[in-house]
Amino acid sequence: MTIIKFGTDGWRAIVGKDFNCENVEKVTKAIAKYVFDNFGIYKKILVGYDPRNMATEFSWQCAEILSNLGFNVLYSQKVVPTPILAYNAKIKDACAIMFTASHNPPEYLGIKFIPDYAGPATSDITDEIMSNLGYEIKTGVIGSIEKVDFSEAYFAHLRSLIDFKVIRHLNKNIIFDGLYSATIGYFDKLLCEEDVKLNCIHMIHDPNFGGGMPEPKPQFLKDLMEYIKKTPNSVGFANDGDGDRFGVINEQGNYVTPNEIIAMLMIHLKKHKNMDGCIVKTVGASLLLDKIAEKYGIEVIETAVGFKHVGEAMRKFNPIIAGEESGGLSIRGHIPEKDGILANLLILEMMACENKSLIQLQEELNNIVGCKFYNDRIDMKLDRIEDIEKITNKFKTADKFASMKVIKKDFKDGVKLYLEDNNSWILIRPSGTEPLLRIYFESDSPEKIEILKKSI
Repeated sequence: MTIIKFGTDGWRAIVGKDFNCENVEKVTKAIAKYVFDNFGIYKKILVGYDPRNMATEFSWQCAEILSNLGFNVLYSQKVVPTPILAYNAKIKDACAIMFTASHNPPEYLGIKFIPDYAGPATSDITDEIMSNLGYEIKTGVIGSIEKVDFSEAYFAHLRSLIDFKVIRHLNKNIIFDGLYSATIGYFDKLLCEEDVKLNCIHMIHDPNFGGGMPEPKPQFLKDLMEYIKKTPNSVGFANDGDGDRFGVINEQGNYVTPNEIIAMLMIHLKKHKNMDGCIVKTVGASLLLDKIAEKYGIEVIETAVGFKHVGEAMRKFNPIIAGEESGGLSIRGHIPEKDGILANLLILEMMACENKSLIQLQEELNNIVGCKFYNDRIDMKLDRIEDIEKITNKFKTADKFASMKVIKKDFKDGVKLYLEDNNSWILIRPSGTEPLLRIYFESDSPEKIEILKKSI
């Protein structure tokens, strides 16, 4: 029997195996029952898809099932990034279903349910959807499918958030690596409409993502890095497969971490947009954010790992900025969903407002906190899922690690140990779906990181 399980960001499986017509029908009908039970048959449902293999076919199957059940469906007439679909769910007071597997390998596809608040579905919602599997509603209503271009309303919204006039005066060569992703035809189109020049690579929708991965991390941005090294005074941008994560390369061709970007933008939003309030970050994000927030008098709200937790906190606290270490962020006035297009534009705006390079802005961060932070992660495979509890219990009782005293412990997501140098920590958290421990490290030198890793 096929197991359908909603993880931190929807249900994902391999196309042609578990991700098949039968299971798409089951999940679609389970979502339909959730929407019907909570909102009624006249709640519109948006359906979108990224460039993955069979995403168009499965998303159309989903739209037909929904309309046959009586729903009015707004179906994207082209590949659409997740944040654009989510924004339209908000302004149309609709729910949305996105066919994407985000940054997963090319053989995967997934279904992400987006409620009308335009952020990731929380666990109580996905639990209810899971409980609906195998059920079908009968409404006696005739539904419809309308094909829609979701971009224009989103573009108009970004124009209200971003100062394109100042970006036009930025003296930089902007390089966009389309990375074969959903943001092709959106990020580049918006900049062109605003008379901002850029050069682009990898600008086709390839279900195999050029033989790589649709993830904007250094190992998959080698071409972009080389382009920038050969092009003086240039910076690079990329997004993941469905456009909700960002990747940034500085003028030296080096990767700028999401933690650094979130810290820089926190300063930018307070300094240049006069925003006050808090920052929302995950327990796996850098101490850099805490230290910068302290310098600027900004309260820190910390959540479990996963943007569904971050988005929930955004709706509750209305922060200046919210982000996670894996490359997702959003800001006040936008949606409680990560948005890679918005992130890239905010970085350009910040550089233009400061009239500084990314390298200079990175150096300023290090000067403010007095050090540079380094991060790493290892995944520890175990023989049995029961072993996870035994190991985490050991860390719960630890009073020393890597010859340093444990000065604070946090249990909101696994076990996090803060160490006595005030710049080092270790986080141990289970994957939740397999016998695997994810172990995160942070410290103020690569040497300390190696000591922490060896101590495991």
